[in-house]
Amino acid sequence: MAKKGHHHHHDYFHIVMLPFMAQGHLIPFLELATKIHQTTYSSFKITIASTPLNIQHLIKHQNHNNDNIHFAELPFNPAQCGLPPNGENTANLHSIDEILKLIQASSSFEEPLSSLISKIKEEEGHPPLCIISDMFFGWANNVAKSPIFPIESPPVPTSIRCRDYQRITSSGGLTFEEVETLGLDLLRKYIHLPIWSVGPLRPLPLKGKETSMANEECIEWLNLKDERSVVYICFGSQNTISAFQMMALAEGLEKSETSFIWVVRPPLGFDINGEFNAHEWLPKGFEDRMKNAQKGFLVHQWGPQMKILSHKSIAAFLSHCGWNSVLESLSCGVPIIGWPLAAEQAYNAKMLEEELDVGVILTATVESVVSNEEVKNVIEMVMDQESGKGMIMKKKAKEIEVLMREATMEKGKVKGSSINAIDDFVRSILPTKTMHM
Repeated sequence: MAKKGHHHHHDYFHIVMLPFMAQGHLIPFLELATKIHQTTYSSFKITIASTPLNIQHLIKHQNHNNDNIHFAELPFNPAQCGLPPNGENTANLHSIDEILKLIQASSSFEEPLSSLISKIKEEEGHPPLCIISDMFFGWANNVAKSPIFPIESPPVPTSIRCRDYQRITSSGGLTFEEVETLGLDLLRKYIHLPIWSVGPLRPLPLKGKETSMANEECIEWLNLKDERSVVYICFGSQNTISAFQMMALAEGLEKSETSFIWVVRPPLGFDINGEFNAHEWLPKGFEDRMKNAQKGFLVHQWGPQMKILSHKSIAAFLSHCGWNSVLESLSCGVPIIGWPLAAEQAYNAKMLEEELDVGVILTATVESVVSNEEVKNVIEMVMDQESGKGMIMKKKAKEIEVLMREATMEKGKVKGSSINAIDDFVRSILPTKTMHM
């Protein structure tokens, strides 16, 4: 047995991953790590580097201990950057300003990341094969180009979504071929960088959260509803609408008499993780009326999104169109009512409506004035899945669900596009002499 520090070059290849500090980035990176391990070319050791709080999150999420996935803590003091004490993850931040601060503060990881790489080089005799970095970390390129690595600097695949191409500094992509055809074509044509669409990365079932009563309660409530009769409403973990919009949404739902399950969080200007004042932000007696009529179920703070979306009673998803929510919805064949609020969500919503025919935009931005009448009309149109636009959206969403399933599956000798993309990515980063194909 070789002593520590005297590894043979061919034992395994080391990859360092650097996810952004948000749930919607951390978990997909874990999924990507798992997928890279499932490729058959070589054995990999993957180290995911993040702040202590986020590493704890990831360890909790790992349902089974994978000996090949390791975690490295990067020291980080949120208070020094003017962030709240647990401000290492966007879920604990209260405004866009704080999120921008977190992105800027992340450049302080450059030093600890360099040390981590030097340490790997010292212990294993050679530096990692590559760094897979999130698109928010442009500075990771400096580390990859530093003298720690041999003369040839390694690739830094960056996780991107197609509509973010103005931000791409290096190579790589996280999306999937069949949905983002147009964007991928443009990227390949103009950026001349290799792109691997390795998505969709199956969302990991969340551990721990399912056992809490409220979650089971909402599923039991859905069990009593007719097939495809309920609209699910959620604006993601970081976004919320204004108090005025919240009122219009509630009134519109009540007017439409559609059954709904709504994950409510305090409106804009209030602490998103704080107490919810129903008497201020919802019509008088709304929650009780909905409960008694068995029309609406309000979930406070957090709902088990994949369990809800995959439930047969759900007909549509009113969503902020964050990319994870979009993929989760489509992977369940559920059409989307778009209400984009931030980041690239408006582009996502536009693509769902104009290119894919699986969505319709109700309104955009948190400032827009929306009436309860508009809410009612859009919900009724999408819920009518026997005719018109509602029927087309439903049909297209089902088609994409099938495409997504096929992208990640292997039928005999035929691999789906997602599996192929990961295989191809792994082949391209491996040193050529190691290919025992």
